[in-house]
Parts: sequence; C-alpha cells; structure tokens
Amino acid sequence: MNQQLAGYAPTPVTARMENHGRTMLKVAMATGQDLYARTGSMVAYEGFIQYEPNPPAVRQIASQWITGEGAPIMKCSGDGLLYLADYGADVLVINLNNDSLSVNGTNVLAFDGHLTWGVERVKGLAKFAGQGLWNVCISGTGWVAITSRGTPIVVDCGRGEDETYVDPDALVAWSPNLKVKGKRSFKASSLIGRGSGEAYQMAFSGQGIVVVQPSEDSTDRLRVRN
Repeated sequence: MNQQLAGYAPTPVTARMENHGRTMLKVAMATGQDLYARTGSMVAYEGFIQYEPNPPAVRQIASQWITGEGAPIMKCSGDGLLYLADYGADVLVINLNNDSLSVNGTNVLAFDGHLTWGVERVKGLAKFAGQGLWNVCISGTGWVAITSRGTPIVVDCGRGEDETYVDPDALVAWSPNLKVKGKRSFKASSLIGRGSGEAYQMAFSGQGIVVVQPSEDSTDRLRVRN
C-alpha cells in the first residue's frame, strides 16, 4: 500500500512556498519568518506552528474595508511545514521581486508577513458601482499565494495596443500599475456577466498582467447602486 501512495508523499523543500499538486500550498516555516494566511485554510502541518486569528495589525487594516466583507486572515509562526488549501481551488505561487500585486480579497491564500499590504479602492470604477471595488494590494519582495476557481488564464496586457476586458466576478488579480476603467455594455448583456439587463466589464491597459479564473465569484463585485 505504501508503494501505491508514494506518489502523494511530501516532496523535498525547494522554496519558501511551492505547490503540492494543483490545489495545495506547502510553506516552509522558520522562526522569524511569519506568514499571513486565510483563516481556516490550514489542512495539515509538521513541526511546531502557532496561529493567531485576526491579529491587531490585521484588524486595523481590515477596518478600511468599508464593504463590510472584512479580511479573514490569521498570523502563522513557528518552525516546520505548513499545508494550506481553499476548498479545492487551484493555487498559484508568486515570488514578488520589489513588485506589487492587486488581488481580489477572496482569492488571497497566503503571503509573507514582512510584505507591505493594505485594502485599497480600485480607481476609475466608482461611477459604475457606487462605492467602487476594493482589493488587497501586496508589495515588496517575498512570496504570495493566490487561488483560482479552476485553471486561470494570465493575460499579458503589454503585448498589444488593445485593452483587455474582464468580467469583474471572474477577476483574480492584476498589476497595480495598469490603467483600469469600467465599461458598460447593453448588446452583450445576455452573454457577459450576470445577465441583469446590463453587463459591466473592467478594461485594463498598459504594461502588466491580469489573472482571470474560469468561474465567476459567488457575489457580484461590480454592480450599479442607486
């Protein structure tokens, strides 16, 4: 039986964060290298690892999230191997090198504790969605893990002059330096988005990437408010 299951055994550690299969994240924990992770995402660990749900630093930043969704994040510290997952969603591991990433809050799985992060309003969308759209912006040099409901597509917006249009409910993350604006479409309303009579897309332009998942979020992220 052990031979039959050998292919699923833990692999040697090669990086701070790495995939174990498509849907699980393995993090090499060490003293002084704290981690922020989505609350409830721990599925297993080896060694001595402690968890602090909703630490003070997180509460202060989460208070900026005026939509009331909050930021369900816990602080992880200690030595060992930590395994994280989010209901079978695909996991993407990104190593930032003095760079930034804007991520939909529901797609944040984990990131290094020393990275700079905060909740920010997406500019250029308030007229389409009342208070607008809020994302988690993570920057610095370190590791970030995000999730996608299915295998995502990563669009390089710098390859051409055309804008890239994305259904906001399928949006995972993008480069914060991209220009963003909203677009309203009537003719495509029955084919794009939620079919609510009008369709709304986010248009990206400039140099950077956009990560899109093949599944819409469970709630509309961009809608008209009276």
